[in-house]
Amino acid sequence: MKGIRNTYFTDRFFLCLLILAVLFVMAFIFEWLYLPIQILLGMFTLTVLVDLFLLFNRKATLTIQRQYPEKISNGDINKFSIQLLSTYPHSIAIKILEELPVQFQYRNFGLYSRLSPHDSKQFSYTLRPTERGKYQFGHCHVFVKYWGFVQRRFTLKESATLPCYPSFIQLKKYTLLATTNRLTEIGIKRIKRVGNTMEFERIREYNRGDDYRFINWKATAKVRKVMVNQYQEEKSQPIYSVIDMGRAMRMPFEELTLLDYAINASLVLSNIAIVKKDRAGLLTFSHRIDQHIPPSKRSHQIKLISEGLYNIKTTFKETEFGNLYTYSKQHLTQRALLFLYTNFETIDAMKRQLPYLRFLNNSHIIVVVVFKNTELKQLAEQPAKKSREIYNQIIAEKLVYEKQLIIQELRMNGLQTILTEPKDLTINSINKYLEIKARGLI
Repeated sequence: MKGIRNTYFTDRFFLCLLILAVLFVMAFIFEWLYLPIQILLGMFTLTVLVDLFLLFNRKATLTIQRQYPEKISNGDINKFSIQLLSTYPHSIAIKILEELPVQFQYRNFGLYSRLSPHDSKQFSYTLRPTERGKYQFGHCHVFVKYWGFVQRRFTLKESATLPCYPSFIQLKKYTLLATTNRLTEIGIKRIKRVGNTMEFERIREYNRGDDYRFINWKATAKVRKVMVNQYQEEKSQPIYSVIDMGRAMRMPFEELTLLDYAINASLVLSNIAIVKKDRAGLLTFSHRIDQHIPPSKRSHQIKLISEGLYNIKTTFKETEFGNLYTYSKQHLTQRALLFLYTNFETIDAMKRQLPYLRFLNNSHIIVVVVFKNTELKQLAEQPAKKSREIYNQIIAEKLVYEKQLIIQELRMNGLQTILTEPKDLTINSINKYLEIKARGLI
């Protein structure tokens, strides 16, 4: 019974049956066809039986092994591998059908290839998750064919549950570039420091991106390598990522919500701050304060922040900036740099919260991050012909212009701002952090 459940006839098998059936019908008209058709039917039956025997030989089997990561990175391309080991004494054709998590909504996923006799092969594919949480992989099925009339199914019945965390792939990339002073390669600006009040720390070898003015020519001539003076800047400053979880952050762009963009940027910025010897913390809020991770530069702080960001979700409630101000007065006693990830779609919505932002800015340095609506911008730039298209374009232009007014109003009130497209949020946040550090504002 087990062998029957794993036996599947292919399209080739049914096509041959259809051809034989047509020939038998024709044999009623042309009697001389009857004997050749019987011979063909016998040959076809024998071929199918041999095909079954070769596929279900007890000494021949197929071993399936998943080689999946322990966790996957949200918004990034993640690699998955399936290892197959064949003990068949002949070449076989295979088709891999993986039961992917429902979040991906794939209906026709499949991998096709061939395996040589007694061959082992690894098959890789990629997936891009767009929401955090648990991803449940079901059974993995592999269909094996020899002559192509029948196929045998092998099944790996072990399910796999993988958690999807904020983008740790971006985290690793930016960490590597930061530790080797190569952030300029991906668009991070080289910020000129205002003045030079930093103390000399040591002489080290030149790395790409270092300021040429700090080259120590005497040390360079002595060791025959380009050496630079390294200065110690002010450290251990508290850097907070403050994330708005209100309904405005549910807006999606390129399959990720604004909240997910903010989460990925916060994780990278926190790690860059720790690399720069500052203390990174996290604060999430909506109509109430959700969680508070005090700033620290300990080795496990990034893991703590990542776990805190893993389960947060937006709500349909209006954000209360008054609660944020009250909480900060009680718990954020030291002057800190606050990156506030929020989104104001109208200037009226911003003005309702502006008094609380000004109060916060009296005690801390606030960087208000506002997102550009890229879809509205595209709509405003498209040529319009019909009256309805012209009306939509005028509304889009008005909303795009209102974003500029929001930024101007915030800056007039002494607030640092970032107006960015969602995909550029991480780079723009790091640039702003380095700019504030270089200007000595904190």
